[in-house]
Amino acid sequence: MDMHTVVLGTSGATAEDVIAVARQGARVELDAGALDALAAARAVVDALAAKPEPVYGVSTGFGALATRHIGQDLRAQLQRNIVRSHAAGMGPRVERDVVRALMFLRLKTLASGRTGVRPEVAQAMADVLNAGITPVVHEYGSLGCSGDLAPLSHCALALMGEGDAEGPDGTVRPAGELLAAHGITPVELREKEGLALLNGTDGMLGMLLLALADLDRLYTSADITAALTLEALLGSHRVLAPELHAIRPHPGQGASADNMLRVLAGSGLTGHFQEDEAPRVQDAYSVRCAPQVAGAGRDTLAHARTVAERELASAVDNPVVLPDGRVESNGNFHGAPVAYVLDFLAIAAADLGSICERRTDRLLDKNRSHGLPAFLADDPGVDSGLMIAQYTQAALVSEMKRLAVPASVDSIPSSAMQEDHVSMGWSAARKLRTAVDNLTRIVAVELYAATRALELRTAEGSGLEAAPASRAALDALRKAGVAGAGPDRYLAPDLAAADAFVRSGRLTAAVQAVTGPLA
Repeated sequence: MDMHTVVLGTSGATAEDVIAVARQGARVELDAGALDALAAARAVVDALAAKPEPVYGVSTGFGALATRHIGQDLRAQLQRNIVRSHAAGMGPRVERDVVRALMFLRLKTLASGRTGVRPEVAQAMADVLNAGITPVVHEYGSLGCSGDLAPLSHCALALMGEGDAEGPDGTVRPAGELLAAHGITPVELREKEGLALLNGTDGMLGMLLLALADLDRLYTSADITAALTLEALLGSHRVLAPELHAIRPHPGQGASADNMLRVLAGSGLTGHFQEDEAPRVQDAYSVRCAPQVAGAGRDTLAHARTVAERELASAVDNPVVLPDGRVESNGNFHGAPVAYVLDFLAIAAADLGSICERRTDRLLDKNRSHGLPAFLADDPGVDSGLMIAQYTQAALVSEMKRLAVPASVDSIPSSAMQEDHVSMGWSAARKLRTAVDNLTRIVAVELYAATRALELRTAEGSGLEAAPASRAALDALRKAGVAGAGPDRYLAPDLAAADAFVRSGRLTAAVQAVTGPLA
């Protein structure tokens, strides 16, 4: 298989498939098994549609209006109407990678053969993804139950050639024009197809998978910055010894401690803490307990990944076509399993940001930094150094604490009390996305401060040498255009460059060139 093509079958997709389609523009193909399964399930729906008995989603209204039987002459209009009426989002546009992820995940469920849509509907969705057409989806509109209705409706609307979409060149145009420009025929929906395009947890799951990919990188980055700070503070690496973590065998804790130990290998700075005028017996918690905090977050990631994998293996729709041919109503669209872990990750991310900020503050405080100048300034008093960089970091941490308040404990009844308990999973996903963005910036500020501290600590004549991995991180950061120690200058560009350095994975790449792969 071409590495730039994802082939969808009835068995579903992987997290790597989702990332490839959402962020790398991978093409999507439906295999023969998926097309056969789609056709078989559609035959079941067509047979039910021909019968006089009402079937939800096929020959009835929706939600609280499900009591009305819809005749043959109005069923195409019924499916068009559910898409048009449910495309009721408001607010800013949702990011391109999120929209591509939710479309691909919906297509993954269609390909399972459990929804009853025609093969040509699924193929049209694949064609839209492959053309680089991204429907305009808005921030607000999903309660995370009955699926991410409004976001998925805006995507379905584009399949019908209605609404707005962004073309591959980034220009927003009417969806019908974009479909025509790429030779894609708008879909004319039939029984159940409108509902099947809307009724899934795909938006919240897509954002969960994207967040997991980002947090994997950030937790490794935070282990690196914690090690750099420990080194700059002349701290003890002995607390990272594997035998200490073996007696409290949380997997994430052991992985973080091992990462830090490997970054610090060969350091000439660690262990000098007992040479102070007032020798330290132990380092502060933000340094000494770094593996315990980051490790707990790593274990939270592992739990969230388990939930995401289960959801990836699911075919979420209502009603659903079962293997024996029955079409049954169900509640699998409820987003609670995904919503809970989205909230849990926001809590873990907030605490990681918090401990990063405490280490940064320690580097800047001359009363606690063991010989470093106040605020790492060139001439303290004349220069303010990184004083306000810590303010910015603190503001980001404060927002992360607010974002850690769970969304999934809230529920507002909807649809005339038919949908009387909802997950708010979409909201949990949106705030986690902001939290991940903030965490990247927080880690970047610690990196900026720790590398400057290391430069000052190992200045010519000091007789001290940083670890080879630390030096590799510092050198790569300087090559990325982030200036080193010196008199005050316009700081925002340096912080933005440090953020881009962490966000792109260049920090982990520079360090791993010395240490080998880190967890």
